[in-house]
Amino acid sequence: MRFLTKIRVIFLVALALRLYSLAGYVEPRPKQALGAIPFLFEPGNIAFSLASGHGFASPFRVDTGPTAWMTPVYPGILAGIFRVFGIYTYDAFLAAALLNVIFSTLTCIPLYFAGKRIGGLALAAIATWLWAIFPQAITLPYEALWDASMAAFLAATILWATLEVARSEKILDWIGFGLLWGFAIMTTAALGAALPFLLLWTDGKRRALLAGAVAVLCCVPWTVRNYMTFHALVPLRTVMGLSLWLGNNEHADGTSTSNLHPISNSTERTQFAEEGEIAYNGRKQNEAIRYMLGHPARTLQLSGRRFVAIWSGGSVHPIDEFIHTRLLWTRWVLAFNLFAAFAGAAGIAILFRTSNPYAYPAAVFPVVYPLAYYFTLAPPRYVHPADPALLLLAAVTLRAICQTVYNR
Repeated sequence: MRFLTKIRVIFLVALALRLYSLAGYVEPRPKQALGAIPFLFEPGNIAFSLASGHGFASPFRVDTGPTAWMTPVYPGILAGIFRVFGIYTYDAFLAAALLNVIFSTLTCIPLYFAGKRIGGLALAAIATWLWAIFPQAITLPYEALWDASMAAFLAATILWATLEVARSEKILDWIGFGLLWGFAIMTTAALGAALPFLLLWTDGKRRALLAGAVAVLCCVPWTVRNYMTFHALVPLRTVMGLSLWLGNNEHADGTSTSNLHPISNSTERTQFAEEGEIAYNGRKQNEAIRYMLGHPARTLQLSGRRFVAIWSGGSVHPIDEFIHTRLLWTRWVLAFNLFAAFAGAAGIAILFRTSNPYAYPAAVFPVVYPLAYYFTLAPPRYVHPADPALLLLAAVTLRAICQTVYNR
């Protein structure tokens, strides 16, 4: 059974599961639909603008001018795919989906070595096997042509790098650590929420400050571009105001409010185009804050629903849905996510109780990363970057259970 602990075995199984699932998704669907529909969201729309020679602009399918809706890396990758495989083509979809599959599979590697550092070979293997069969990691690469799979890989890599660089006194290692952070933030801005917490954990204060400075410097060109474009300080993204409003308004239900989003609501899209990106998001933020302050009980209820949805894989009523659904896949998703949530929480407790030196960094992503989403929106892809660390913590619990049973 020792072969089950080898990273190449787990890697190949994870890749096979993702490719098999992708093939099952593609086979019954028209190629023309696959070449267009998955790209008709913000990353694909911005990529279309880039590939068409109109710059980083227009996230909502119509010409609304320059945007800072997302940080630039992932839309830039999709634009490159468009240029190579054609705009809105079946080949472009396959290329984008396969790239996401590759990122999702590559996540096995940093997760394995982070687990090995934290608790040895058995923990590394359990954590990586959990990732290999994790439902969202299998389906998100093709269900959503977003940055979620790439961000999960970067988050796992950052966790592994944090554990390793903390032991290094080489300045180049810390500069490389800062460059990794900078690239990650330019890919998924929300990853930056974990930056101060992980830097504070590392021993070398000056070296940590150096890494932080390098990460910030990586973001400066984008911030300068945004200031020159919008004549306002936009360090990373403009979207926070709309996200807060979508999650907190009289029509919000704690899950999806896609019918109010400018990408699908023509009235909101018109207002966005007329007011401009900065003014529109500023107004939405003010409206959301007024609603939250005026309806504190309702706001707390909505946040509670999002909390449940985040840790159940997207369902506000996971137990009821598990009981009443006839879909085995839905039950598998709900069961796996609920297990991961409870086992991950127990894993944090176990690491701290046993005085594991890596308890704090292992807990950062699952604890810190979802915080903003409790108050905004909570589809599974939003919190996917925290999933590798969560499954690592769940593996801690599984290993503890196995050890207890074995010792008996």
